Amino acid sequence: MTTRLMALSRLARQVSRSRMTLSVAPRMAMASFSSEAALIPGVGKGKTSTGLVGLAVDHDAVPKMIVKYQALLDRMAESDMPEDAHYRIMVEKYARFRIKAAQENLDDPEKVEELCNCGQVEELVEQADDEMEVLEMYLKTRMWEQVNANVDIQENPSQEEDTVDWE
Repeated sequence: MTTRLMALSRLARQVSRSRMTLSVAPRMAMASFSSEAALIPGVGKGKTSTGLVGLAVDHDAVPKMIVKYQALLDRMAESDMPEDAHYRIMVEKYARFRIKAAQENLDDPEKVEELCNCGQVEELVEQADDEMEVLEMYLKTRMWEQVNANVDIQENPSQEEDTVDWE
């Protein structure tokens, strides 16, 4: 056999082996993949789109929620905002709730979304970022000093006292 013919023979054997490997490899991959939880398109790790322009899927959104909402609580704790400021009370309340929901459902973003009832987990991360901006503005302007807590609120105003002509 000539060298050229031997080289072609070796190449043919390599190609034949690689085809055999390729035909066996997908079956082996399927077997190992099937032992794990199946991906469901659009759910959990199978989610490919939020359906919202400009908001990409983030498979790590739940842990990010915990970090960002805890950062909100930490920033308020280190500030000089009074503990009885209504804004502080409300932000602390929903931040703690969202942290708890995320911690209890780390592997189930749909459950976190259901419990929080304020959008997808990616949106909840964005909301935490937005709230941090509002908090910084609130602290910078010391807004709690400008809020009048002594406002007289009528719980059930009667229709007879209505002086506005709506027609």
